Amino acid sequence: MTVTVPDGVDVVATSSQAEAMPVPPVLVVDTVTGWLDERGLGAGALSWRRIGDGQSNLTFLLQRGEGENARRMVLRRGPRPPLPPSTHDMMREARFQAVLGPRGVPVPTIVDVEEDASLLGVPFYVMDLVDGLVVTAEEPQALRDRPEDRARASRAVVDALVRLHSVDVTDPAVAALGRPEGYLRRQVRRFSELWPQVSTRELPEFEPLTRWLQDNCPEESSYAVVHGDFRLGNVMLDPTDLSRVAAVLDWEMATLGDPLADLGYLTATWSDPDWEPTVMDHSPVTTRQGWWRRQELVEHYGRATGADLSGLPFYQVLALWKSAVFCEAIRTRFLKGERPGDTFGPLLEEGVPGLLRAAQRYITS
Repeated sequence: MTVTVPDGVDVVATSSQAEAMPVPPVLVVDTVTGWLDERGLGAGALSWRRIGDGQSNLTFLLQRGEGENARRMVLRRGPRPPLPPSTHDMMREARFQAVLGPRGVPVPTIVDVEEDASLLGVPFYVMDLVDGLVVTAEEPQALRDRPEDRARASRAVVDALVRLHSVDVTDPAVAALGRPEGYLRRQVRRFSELWPQVSTRELPEFEPLTRWLQDNCPEESSYAVVHGDFRLGNVMLDPTDLSRVAAVLDWEMATLGDPLADLGYLTATWSDPDWEPTVMDHSPVTTRQGWWRRQELVEHYGRATGADLSGLPFYQVLALWKSAVFCEAIRTRFLKGERPGDTFGPLLEEGVPGLLRAAQRYITS
């Protein structure tokens, strides 16, 4: 049995089926079943379903058995190789969650990791399934039934970010996760160097923004654990209490650095009727009545942390500029045929220039 994406390219197969496929499957059923058996993770036939809206890394809900004895887990892996350097590091994702969970950050429990890329073509890890609601292009029924909860959910998202940024970075286990000093300049340098590696076209808006970031890069506002992709679609709301976040997902870009980078990213990608949307507006429902506006997110974070937010536009420019780089990488992989069945890639022909224009608006507004 196989699962296919819309253009008919198989993404899930058995190992024998994989030998005849034009591109390798992203989930090899008998290989994963054997791996789970070796680790004592459930028993019986394996069923699966693709979950999440991630455009790069892939997430599957796995189930073994039926009824009360069923074991449900989530497998997460990177895209098919070749991959840009220092990206899609699943072991890093798992390590961050394993450290942050015991320190009060809502994350899934890591069950096991696999560093051997020969099994699925890339490393992967398995985590426990969290019962939660994710807001993307559609609202969960609970928010449609009780739109007054939209403000509570908005507050919960910011509160989760505040909780993350309150983790003690001098704790030895946390300190071992990265080096916060010089974070902003490293980000600007790394992504500017990545651009010519991932882009096959000339976009005149890119270089002026790069120079502006280089010339206006501040010293870090403080040091904290930085998620790197903190947005509404990477947060699971507690279905029994929409004022609480059940889990924060997708830790691929996590590091230690300047916490305002997360706030800049959250606000620059939060859909707001007063701002022109970009391809990074993955949760457009927040334009509806009741959801907070970008400025309300900023004000609540400021009250909760006491942080000086006067320099936030730099971080919002940085967020959209970085998004343009990794979206350009997705576009290039799509054009090379490395993302079969992709529906996001075609949007990036105009979507990447749109991100750069949106970043410029934060400079001029």
